[in-house]
Amino acid sequence: MAFERALCPRFHRAVELVGARWTGAIIQLLLAGHARFTELRVAIPDISDRMLSERLRELEAEGIITRSVIPEVPVRVEYALTRKGRALQGAIDAIAKWAEDWVPGDDAGRTARPAGRSGHGTPRAHASSRGRRSERSTRTRP
Repeated sequence: MAFERALCPRFHRAVELVGARWTGAIIQLLLAGHARFTELRVAIPDISDRMLSERLRELEAEGIITRSVIPEVPVRVEYALTRKGRALQGAIDAIAKWAEDWVPGDDAGRTARPAGRSGHGTPRAHASSRGRRSERSTRTRP
């Protein structure tokens, strides 16, 4: 099938930016108001400190969020959406509505798996914080 027109570069860039892993979650949380790094990390399951820092830097560089340093003891850093970031409210709401309608939740259509099992009858590999198998899980015993 041949397309009569090319993909809009602005649309493609916007989808790549907002669609990056964890970015939508960060934006959705900040739509409720400013937050500190730790609050965001706790609210987003499975995100690492490194990945959260990277995403926050990207969003700040794009002008979607601001990083404010509050000179207290200890120093407090807060993140908030800019006007440009708040303009994503409609898109985030539309994605949330679509997800409610089309993405099954943990309680719909999924079966619980026993802890420590992958669902294929074999134990899951233990993952380190960098996503690789830990040395312990791959070692063979003599």
